[in-house]
Amino acid sequence: MSGSDILQSVQFVTVKGKRFAILSADDWEALIEWLETVEDALVAKEAFAQLKAAGGDRKRAGWVEWSNVSGEIG
Repeated sequence: MSGSDILQSVQFVTVKGKRFAILSADDWEALIEWLETVEDALVAKEAFAQLKAAGGDRKRAGWVEWSNVSGEIG
């Protein structure tokens, strides 16, 4: 299900004068996953733009060697 499909599945209720958006927990989780994917794509796009601007030189683009940072992830 795409993000726009999920957004279209939202239902609205009004309680004590306040309007609330209601969606299923499964749709909520799918929406979060979709947003994270969009965010990841934007990060990758920016990283590759920086790499292109650096003429393909990873070091000049600020990229680091995986072997130098792999121990920091955990």
